[in-house]
Amino acid sequence: MSSPDVTAPSARVRLADASPAIALGPLDGRYRAAVAPLVDHLSEAALNRERVHVEVEWLIHLTRHGVVPGAPTLSAAEEQYLRDVVTTFGAAEVAELAEIERVTVHDVKAVEYFLKKRLADAPAALGDDTVLPSVSELVHFACTSEDVNNLSYALMVRGAVRDVWLPAATALTDEVAALAHEHKDQPLLALTHGQPATPTTLGKELAVLAHRLRRQLRRIASDEFLGKINGATGTFGAHVVAVPGANWPIVSRTFVEHLGLTWNPLTTQIESHDWQAELYADVARFNRVLHNLATDVWTYISRGVFIQIPVAGATGSSTMPHKVNPIRFENAEANLELSSALLDTLASTLVTSRLQRDLTDSTTQRNIGPAFGHSLLAIDNVRRGLRALDVDAALLARELDENWEVLGEPVQSAMRAASVAGVTGMENPYERLKELTRGRRLTADDMREFIGGLGLPEDVAARLQALSPASYTGLASELVAYLDH
Repeated sequence: MSSPDVTAPSARVRLADASPAIALGPLDGRYRAAVAPLVDHLSEAALNRERVHVEVEWLIHLTRHGVVPGAPTLSAAEEQYLRDVVTTFGAAEVAELAEIERVTVHDVKAVEYFLKKRLADAPAALGDDTVLPSVSELVHFACTSEDVNNLSYALMVRGAVRDVWLPAATALTDEVAALAHEHKDQPLLALTHGQPATPTTLGKELAVLAHRLRRQLRRIASDEFLGKINGATGTFGAHVVAVPGANWPIVSRTFVEHLGLTWNPLTTQIESHDWQAELYADVARFNRVLHNLATDVWTYISRGVFIQIPVAGATGSSTMPHKVNPIRFENAEANLELSSALLDTLASTLVTSRLQRDLTDSTTQRNIGPAFGHSLLAIDNVRRGLRALDVDAALLARELDENWEVLGEPVQSAMRAASVAGVTGMENPYERLKELTRGRRLTADDMREFIGGLGLPEDVAARLQALSPASYTGLASELVAYLDH
């Protein structure tokens, strides 16, 4: 009996044991460099830092506004000490929180204990006269975990969108717009249903995509980020029992707005997440327009409209040396599909919570990072791909010159106008052009001979005789200017 020629799985080194840094997913492995800026906003460590941030600001808010009777007012140094806990939050603090959570088996409670320890340690930094240890029980005061979590997620997503994703998406769209302006006068044979159609310009077609992308970006830039802090079922129940003299809705609203968020006054235990669903639907729509751009550019490359500039040392195919594959656009397509699928799931599931609370949103929201990560990776790939393109103007000219039948449209339209103006012999213009052009390749001479025999007014005939597929682009060049409006 022959020996097996495959190493048995049980005999292999366990990669997870060999290096804990080996990533399970591509965003934290192969593509880490492209999505790294999102880590500071949408990672588990970022979530914990924002939780600390919210807890710190809530404590400062309560003391600064004298909400809880008997609570001391913090000095500027004491407030700064608390805020420094957030700004210095790094690897050591991540590890410390993990240790606390192993005991509490509750992530937000771990944050509470973490911050209380900082209050207990304050005298070593600020002196024995600091009041910080005495306000320890104002940490997480009257809060449910979701009061902290919803605000933390809102801050995280806002930061990721405004500081990372939106600038990258805007830069990409600006680059598409720049290409549209650069090629606004480049005639291009249009294909509708894959068949030769009324010519356009390459710039105008790129402008359509840039215009669509910019419209989605305007929606995303105006999306709201909501937050709430109102207790276990949104009633301020514990608040009014503990401190009945405070105007808790005002305390809540001013705190949420202090964080730069929009206050949601009516919630269950959770903030309803509708703003997230709205945002993710908008980002997914941007993804799909960008996917359209990627597939169009891929098709233009396949057709020869765009030439890919080879990268020195790069391999297009492992066996066919001549190939320069459009991998940037293919990679973008796949990542946009993954991103949109995740965003669709987030948008459809986050708007539902059974009665006053269930935990489905807790697990779901931990996938916000991958959803934006795949989109950011796609944006990066499209930008790289666009920068490696050139236009084969000679091929476009040949393609146009081989399709004189596309002038059937303007000729029959001119005949219709002439008929309305009272010119005789203009009957059945569409049918006559259909008979001339359908299923046939015409030359310039064929078309000009037909025009010459129509009996059109001299100026109309001259205008049509001067027309060519390359010049029959209407207002395409001028339309690109609407990108700047």
